[in-house]
Amino acid sequence: MASAYLKKELDCSICLNIYTDPVTVRCGHNFCRVCIDRVLDTQEGSGVYTCPECRAECQERPALIRNITLCNIVESFLCNQPEKEETGIFCTYCVDSPVPAAKSCLMCAASLCDKHLRVHSKSAEHVLSDPTTSLGNRKCSFHNKILEYYCMDDSACICVSCCLIGEHRGHQMESLNEASEKKKETLRNVLQKLTTKREEMKKRVQRLQERRREDQENAAGVAKRVTALFRDIRRQLEDLEKRVLSEISRQEESVSLSVSDLIQQLEIKKDELSRKMRHIEELCNMSDPVTVLQEPDTGDLCDTEDREKHGDQVHDVEDLDVGLISGTIHTGISDIITGINIGIYVQEATDIVLDVNKAGNNLHISGDRKTASWSLDQKHPETPDRFNNNQVISTRRFSSGRHYWEVEVRKSGGWRVGMCYPSIDRRGGQAGIGDNNKSWGLRRWNNQYSVIHDGKEIRLPDNIPCDIVRIYLDYEAGQLSFYAVCDQIRHLHTVTATFTEPLHAALCVRRGCIKMSERFRSWELSP
Repeated sequence: MASAYLKKELDCSICLNIYTDPVTVRCGHNFCRVCIDRVLDTQEGSGVYTCPECRAECQERPALIRNITLCNIVESFLCNQPEKEETGIFCTYCVDSPVPAAKSCLMCAASLCDKHLRVHSKSAEHVLSDPTTSLGNRKCSFHNKILEYYCMDDSACICVSCCLIGEHRGHQMESLNEASEKKKETLRNVLQKLTTKREEMKKRVQRLQERRREDQENAAGVAKRVTALFRDIRRQLEDLEKRVLSEISRQEESVSLSVSDLIQQLEIKKDELSRKMRHIEELCNMSDPVTVLQEPDTGDLCDTEDREKHGDQVHDVEDLDVGLISGTIHTGISDIITGINIGIYVQEATDIVLDVNKAGNNLHISGDRKTASWSLDQKHPETPDRFNNNQVISTRRFSSGRHYWEVEVRKSGGWRVGMCYPSIDRRGGQAGIGDNNKSWGLRRWNNQYSVIHDGKEIRLPDNIPCDIVRIYLDYEAGQLSFYAVCDQIRHLHTVTATFTEPLHAALCVRRGCIKMSERFRSWELSP
């Protein structure tokens, strides 16, 4: 009873077996290290880790502390378990108290302890084996005799009567031991292969786990940089807003002062006009003609009006300088965008241009070396590096870093775009982009899109509506990705390889043309 209770306390609540390398988590519960690691792995990405026993939560992955005391208890418990008790097979003849069996007799269909085994018949008819409960399976169901042979034709264990007079007569036979050893040898070979596969699988899992950790670290780093970048953009936009609002306030104040000054001057002139009007009204009401006629000529009123008109022209009020405000906004935003480019990209790489000296004779290369068009014999000068098909590669090559560029393709006709090593064959049926192990390409043919490498194709969905393709290269990671650029960027496929040579951009035109527009450049992304 005590042993059974102790065993229950030593069982892991995850695998329900006795602890293997027990560890303790923060809340005090114990688990097998492998079991709790597997549980914590499944909880990654959820933002919280939970104890399987008490559901206690923590934000960070809990540290696993090896429980040395529990390890010693488990080891001591396993060492003190009786070996005989594991079989659970007892002597058939010890009826007073159960005694573990040492052997089983197939003929007698009984199990015997060491004491009864000494008095058991030693004749050849009595076949002894390790203790077993499956004694009935060791005799022929037709002749009730011990199974001694293996029929290779029918893959069945048989007795001697089956060999001589039964349905297996004339078949190829082997003794059970011989057949068993052969099967064991086969099983050992299978076991070896399975062991090798398991080790390979284990290594792949480890590599994937390592890759996942690297991806998580990279994603965290990129997220941190992007967060800092947007925080800086918001700060710069706020500063720009303050500058623009300050300029508006300055202009508004300047206009207001001009208007106030004009109002003051007009008020003075208005008072002067009012005074003259009262004087004229007084003259008009006089009855003495001499006084009226002796008054100076009223023609200076017209002079006043002329001066008023002249004064209006001098004091014309200007509106807000919207052009200056717009220019400030435009310049500020342009500076912010320039800063974003510097923050995201190390530098703008040189344009990708096509190498005329390597273009096939059925390709016309434009003057800016951006467009490749299908055309009849162009009579290019013969060079050792010239393709004998409708292909061309870029002058620039890439041997490190992360880059992308875009090309304009036709929705009709046939073409291939991608990358290749400089050592790609220039002639022969295997020289096409993707037809060999030195190139990778996105192919359109007969209205079907596919990614091709070493002559093997991966078909893509037919509905690719865009006529702009983006090619993204991460040389160190060994990744080459293809995207369709529409209203949204759509990922088409990513190939993974270990690049052993520099890579060139490569084009192949069956009909129509492919264009690398001026605005499509190669950029080197910051790490």
